[in-house]
Amino acid sequence: MNQTQFIFEAIGTRWIIDIDEEIADQKLKILKRSIQEQIELFDKKYSRFRDDSLVSSIAEKSGEYDLDSDGRVLLDLYHKLYTLTSGAFTPLIGNVLSDAGYDKVYSFHSKKLVSPPEWESVLHYTKNILFVKKPVLLDFGGIGKGFLIDKIGKYLKKENIDNFCIDAGRDILYSHKSKLPISIGLENPYNTKQVIGEVRIVNQSICASAGNRRKWDKFHHIIDPHTLKSPDRVIATWVIADTALIADAIATCLFLVPAEKLTSHFDFEYCVISSDNTVARSSQFPVKFYTP
Repeated sequence: MNQTQFIFEAIGTRWIIDIDEEIADQKLKILKRSIQEQIELFDKKYSRFRDDSLVSSIAEKSGEYDLDSDGRVLLDLYHKLYTLTSGAFTPLIGNVLSDAGYDKVYSFHSKKLVSPPEWESVLHYTKNILFVKKPVLLDFGGIGKGFLIDKIGKYLKKENIDNFCIDAGRDILYSHKSKLPISIGLENPYNTKQVIGEVRIVNQSICASAGNRRKWDKFHHIIDPHTLKSPDRVIATWVIADTALIADAIATCLFLVPAEKLTSHFDFEYCVISSDNTVARSSQFPVKFYTP
């Protein structure tokens, strides 16, 4: 069967979408335009790197903000994980990341860090309204990409496309109507040009996180709000789940808390490499390692 592929840049990462069928040029143009428009609309609301985003408005002014269905899904998951991790996984980390240097201009120059506020002191939401008690810079980076990957996957299925692979910066959602599996390599966190193993998935997502990416000074893209430091005990994580939203979120959480805090609340398989090079993984994580 012929394949269709298109590649583009969005939300600071490279997207590769492979569709296991040949698609007419006109339909392909419509698909590409719709996908990019959906990502742009999401980015304009939930990116802390844009001056014109809803998130930037919330950082400037307290008050009531309209909350769409996307926002409700994001906040519901964040609040659940915020509770399960005792506040370690939080959307209120935006100012900390920005002051550490991971800011709108990617300055990577840190200032003095201040602990983020507690959720209840600044946020409350209902089905349609987000109540912001005081200005705060939110960060949806812990789950935003996974949410978007799922959103694009649902759109493709709505367009009667069932066989596809969405790869957004190595966070992957794979769907195949005939349940044909796909093999995915696990990147060596010490050498990004080397693969240390592989997994096989079908109709699932695998998301990864590693401290070697977006790294500067003494920080990387994950900062523990309790210590105001980037975790250094965990080097890399991989999580397999039915949705990219859950896989993406848990892959970040595993830098902050042990998997046991989450396994009874979410259905996922995981693999964690620690700084002493030990590997912890769930019993059903389907990995074949190439190296000890």
